[in-house]
Amino acid sequence: MASQDWVDKDFYAILGIAKDASDADIKKAYRKLARQHHPDTNSGNTASEKKFKDISEAYSVLSDPDERQQYDAIRAMGSGARFAPGGAGGGNAGFEDLFGGLFTGGGGRHSGGFSTAGGIPPEFADLFGGGFGGAPAGYQRAPQKGADRSATTTISFAGSIRGTTIGLREPDGEVIDVRVPAGIKDGQKVRVRGKGQYGPAGNGDLMVTVNVKPHEFYTRDGDNLRIHVPVSFPEAALGADIEVPTIDGDKVKVRVPAGTPSGRTLRVKGRGVKTSKGAGDLLVTIDVAVPKKLTKEAEEAVKAFAAATADADVRAGLADKARL
Repeated sequence: MASQDWVDKDFYAILGIAKDASDADIKKAYRKLARQHHPDTNSGNTASEKKFKDISEAYSVLSDPDERQQYDAIRAMGSGARFAPGGAGGGNAGFEDLFGGLFTGGGGRHSGGFSTAGGIPPEFADLFGGGFGGAPAGYQRAPQKGADRSATTTISFAGSIRGTTIGLREPDGEVIDVRVPAGIKDGQKVRVRGKGQYGPAGNGDLMVTVNVKPHEFYTRDGDNLRIHVPVSFPEAALGADIEVPTIDGDKVKVRVPAGTPSGRTLRVKGRGVKTSKGAGDLLVTIDVAVPKKLTKEAEEAVKAFAAATADADVRAGLADKARL
C-alpha cells in the first residue's frame, strides 16, 4: 500500500540498482545487502538495523510488479507530492498536491481518458481508502508470501531407494540441504520450505526436481525392483540355491526349482522399494547361460545328454498329441 515513504525514499538508490533493473537484478542486490546488514551479524549496530529495514521495504515494493508500477508512477510526479487528509469540504481536495489538477472535479473521467468511478487512474485505484468507488475505507493489501523457486538435482539409483541428503550451492555460496525421502521416483519434486523468494508474509519455498541415474543391474517397477541373474544349465535343470545381491548391499538366497526355463521370474518378498506405505518385492529373472566354448569332455557329456533325452522328448510329444 502506498505511503509517504514512497515519495520520500528512492528504493532504487537504496538497493543500488537502475530504474530499469530486472527482477533478477533486484533479487541479487537485495540478497547481497541483506547479508551485509542482517541484524544477526550486526548486533547492536542501529545504523545497520535501519539499513536492513530500508532494503527490506525497498525489496518488498520493487519485487511486486503492481506495487513497483504504482511506486514508479508516484515518484514520476515529483517529490512535492504529499498524502494529506481531506479538508472540511470532504471530496478529493486532500489529494490536490499529489495529482496536481490532473483530474476533473467530479466528472468521473481523467482528461487523458481514464474512466474509474472517482476520476482516479486504474493504477492508483487501490492506493487510498474509500470515497472513490474503489476498495472500502481502511483497506490494505494483505502481506504477500514470496514466490517459490525451482532447482534440479541428480542422485544415484541407490540414493533414491534408501533416501539421501544433498547440498545445493547457491550463487552466493550458501549451501541448502535437501532431504530426499526414501523411495522417491525419477522426476518427482522435493519441497524445501522457506528457501524461496523473500516476501513480507514469509519466504516462498524451493521446489527441487529429482532426477535418478539408471542402475547397472536394477530397474524399478513401481515399488518392485527387477534384476536378471545368470545360472548354468545344470543349475536350471537340476535346481540350485543361488545368492542374489540386494540394493541394500547384502545378499539373499533364492531357490531355483529343477527344470526352470530361461526367463522365469522368482519373487523375494519385501526386498524391493521401502516407503511409508510398505515395501515392494525383489523380482529375480533367471537367464540360463549357454557356454560359448565346450571342452571335449563337456561336449561328449552334452551329446550323451541329448541322446538320453531324445526318446523322452518324442514320447512327451506323442502324449501331448494323444490328449488333443
